[in-house]
Amino acid sequence: MPFKIHKQGVTVNVRLTPGARHDGIAGVVDAGDGKKALKISVRSPPEDGKANKELLALLAQEWGLPKSAFSLLSGDTNRQKVVLVAGDGQALFAQLAAWSASLD
Repeated sequence: MPFKIHKQGVTVNVRLTPGARHDGIAGVVDAGDGKKALKISVRSPPEDGKANKELLALLAQEWGLPKSAFSLLSGDTNRQKVVLVAGDGQALFAQLAAWSASLD
């Protein structure tokens, strides 16, 4: 599972593909070290943080949460990223786990 409870909410492991033909979440992939990540594509290029901003906006829209709840913890210039979703960790984890079950 790409989600983990964090003291400020939930972290999400992401493998981002910038400059794609379309925006979307392709599912859960193996990120190495036994970790899982959401495989996400965005149209924006990987320059000036454009792809990162589009990633956060895409997740906010997909999960029906405010954009202000999302921030990048690590991976500014890397394809492997960790996104923080701020809020009640237990409730967010349950919501995201249910959402990820619908991907299968």
